[in-house]
Amino acid sequence: MSAKMNVLLISANREDINMRSLPMGLACVAVAVERAGHAVTFLDLLSVQEIPSAVENAIRSHRPQIIGISVRNIDDQVMYQGRFLLDQIKEVVRQCRRFSEAPIVLGGAGYSIFPESALEYLGADMGIQGEGEAVFPMLLQRIEAKKDLAGIPGLYLRGKGLQGPMSFIHDLDQMPFPEPSIFDAKTDNASTWLPIQTRRGCPLGCSYCSTASIEGRITRRRSSVAVVANLAKWMTAGYRQIYFVDNTFNLPVSYALELCRQIAEAGLNLDWRCIFYPGHFSRELVEAMSKAGCREVSLGFESGCEDILLRMNKHFDLEKIRNANHLLEEAGIRRMGFLLLGGPGETRASVEESLAFADSLHLDSLKLTLGIRIYPQTHLSKLAVEEGKIKPDDQLLLPRFYLVEELQSWLRETVTAWAKVRPNCFF
Repeated sequence: MSAKMNVLLISANREDINMRSLPMGLACVAVAVERAGHAVTFLDLLSVQEIPSAVENAIRSHRPQIIGISVRNIDDQVMYQGRFLLDQIKEVVRQCRRFSEAPIVLGGAGYSIFPESALEYLGADMGIQGEGEAVFPMLLQRIEAKKDLAGIPGLYLRGKGLQGPMSFIHDLDQMPFPEPSIFDAKTDNASTWLPIQTRRGCPLGCSYCSTASIEGRITRRRSSVAVVANLAKWMTAGYRQIYFVDNTFNLPVSYALELCRQIAEAGLNLDWRCIFYPGHFSRELVEAMSKAGCREVSLGFESGCEDILLRMNKHFDLEKIRNANHLLEEAGIRRMGFLLLGGPGETRASVEESLAFADSLHLDSLKLTLGIRIYPQTHLSKLAVEEGKIKPDDQLLLPRFYLVEELQSWLRETVTAWAKVRPNCFF
């Protein structure tokens, strides 16, 4: 039986600042679309030199009836001399329009935070907020049958708004894993970091975090057995470096512990990194992580001042951070720390306290961020409105940052000088 529709999926991300990784989210959508009987062409723009010719070739060769474009990042979250990334995606949309009349559908993590304003800015036809693996095949079925699109969850139509409330799949084992065969054979498997997501959703509610807009507040997980089986498939394809991109790898602790034990028992010989939340952990878990191949964690403590941690709605204190750091160091796991400076309640004293605390941890590396990117529907955005830093109708697509006004020049000068004599620190 012939395929139902020709679908072109484009990963528009061009950023590989911290590490080069594969567009696994869009690859999951590709598998779901193929399972629904459609023909998929997959184009990763990170691996091409000339975008216009790559888009033209894909369209002329495959004549798509619909085009999906994944929007990973809106900007680089840097306050000083930061980069707004949507203009390069706007050019991708323009090139698609140039060579095809097929409707263009947006999706991805970045898009899901700004579903209406990003759709308007980029000039696409539709956008899916949330889990594209579930919604995109539904959209294709409706389009193919020439049925009304009303009620499709998380679907936005430009000029017509949201068609149905965003919903989430509770059982992630229903969602497909991406297949190694979807990626370019030229990919350097051994040096590529492979992003793997085992859980979605986060209940922690940090004051500045946009995760709830993308994945919801309820933690949903894949079975650890399914995850390990999929990892084995990627190992066979030559991949050895894994980045678990779960918002917090160690939540819940019981799941993380079981996953580590199964990875170790399977003898996969992985090197991996993850995001480690210093509020929930145990010695047993850290030792299991090391045994399973964990080599580095992003230790997101964000501040070294108790008052600022409370304002950020962090569920840990300085002693918890110290204990987590000690156990990780003892297990031979590298620690990359993070400081977000200049947010609500920040003072010169709290900044100096944070810098001194970071010094005391003897981290392998430390990322410093001055000013906090304001995202919609967060506590930080509500506070910024109350304080008159942004307007109530500001859609925040164009980057806006919270930085205590009295600290602006002092903070930048102080932290720059502090980092200059510490080779492990970067902005």
